[in-house]
Amino acid sequence: MYTEPWNIHIADEFTTPAFRHAAKVWVPKKPLVIVPSRMIDASAPVYGYGEVQEGDNDLLSRPDGVPMGEQIIVHGRVTDSWGRPASGMLIELWQANAAGKYVHAHDRTPKPIDPYFTGTGRTLTGADGEYTFRTIKPGAYPWTQHREAWRAQHLHLSLSGRGLSERLVTQMLFPGDPLIDRDPIVTTIPDEKARERLISRLDWEAAIDQIAIAYRFDIVLGGMNATPVEH
Repeated sequence: MYTEPWNIHIADEFTTPAFRHAAKVWVPKKPLVIVPSRMIDASAPVYGYGEVQEGDNDLLSRPDGVPMGEQIIVHGRVTDSWGRPASGMLIELWQANAAGKYVHAHDRTPKPIDPYFTGTGRTLTGADGEYTFRTIKPGAYPWTQHREAWRAQHLHLSLSGRGLSERLVTQMLFPGDPLIDRDPIVTTIPDEKARERLISRLDWEAAIDQIAIAYRFDIVLGGMNATPVEH
């Protein structure tokens, strides 16, 4: 009902002399320059454009060896501000290994690389917004700008919707970690309640007996109880 008047209004705006003058000023005069891919630094893992496969959420499953560290299950639900499940969302995970080392050229900390651990995984949320990962508990690592500041143990989680603009990145912390209060990223969040929403909770029902402890981390998209995101 409101579409036609809105479109007519916009069309009228585009025909004004001011708009035509601006268009002449801002239209590119030279051909576009293609930037070589090697000059673009990706700050997050690149998973390719293939479909999510079974086992992409299992960071422990490798044919050549088992990663070092404490095996854990991470699971939860993604919902909107009304509690409705967000199904079919792509969740990408990346993290440091058990020693606090990333598989990334920019991580120059003197810590060992685990040859059996890539630190990356992905999955799609189910009909109820649920997701699951099998991985290892990451190690803490120093924040080089201050000797008493360390990054607490954490996982990075990227959530993507049906469009490129529908993406947010958050982090999951672990309960009882004494470094949370000194974490230079977490402490930038002024709201204490919001910081607490980044902390997962133990979930013994989802644990694998004698093998893996489970942590539950529910993610809320928007609203007063939204999970804090990186900007």
